[in-house]
Amino acid sequence: MALSQVQVIQSLAEALVWFEKELGWGVSPAELNHLTGRIGELYAAMTTRGQMALETNQRGYDVISAENERISVKTVTSSTQVSFNANTFHLVDRVMVLRVNIDAEEGVSVETLLDCSAADFARRADNLRFAVSPRPSKSLESLHVVAEAHMPPHHVRQYENGSITVAVDGTVQPAAKPLLRKMAARIGVDLLNNNGGAKNTRQLGADVIRMVRARAAR
Repeated sequence: MALSQVQVIQSLAEALVWFEKELGWGVSPAELNHLTGRIGELYAAMTTRGQMALETNQRGYDVISAENERISVKTVTSSTQVSFNANTFHLVDRVMVLRVNIDAEEGVSVETLLDCSAADFARRADNLRFAVSPRPSKSLESLHVVAEAHMPPHHVRQYENGSITVAVDGTVQPAAKPLLRKMAARIGVDLLNNNGGAKNTRQLGADVIRMVRARAAR
């Protein structure tokens, strides 16, 4: 059955929420391969305004774009390499490699690692293999601070990309979340999000800043 774009987006959101719940229950990402693959296919269908392949285990490809491209989608969490099937690659027009990132600060997110035509990929790939690079480290030095709050001895800052830092007596700490959890407990900020899962660092930090500033304004 064909899905509307709204249904694709809703299904992706539901799959991501379920993925977060499984992680919260202590399930290893390696045990969630089926769910990870579904997230990738839905994400590809959303970004290409496409449809999921109608057959389960469709031969060669997973999604058909709005431009009628047959797309083979590979989705990883921690794998360092993915391979495409040489026996069915002739059926593919486009390839996408996606990564489901699991981060204490950002939560769960989907990242596009590769998106190109099958012909281009075949010309530059070694035996239809793609090497997955680690995520680059991020620097906050060039970003603006959009919100901050002081609750001695802690100073919490939120940057324009959503990142949160916590300084103690002027020194930025390497791990913000444990400190935020203690601060949240002191001022009555809920540690769980609306879906019943634990808030990530960005969500918790933003809520702590709002509460500290609201209390200071009274």
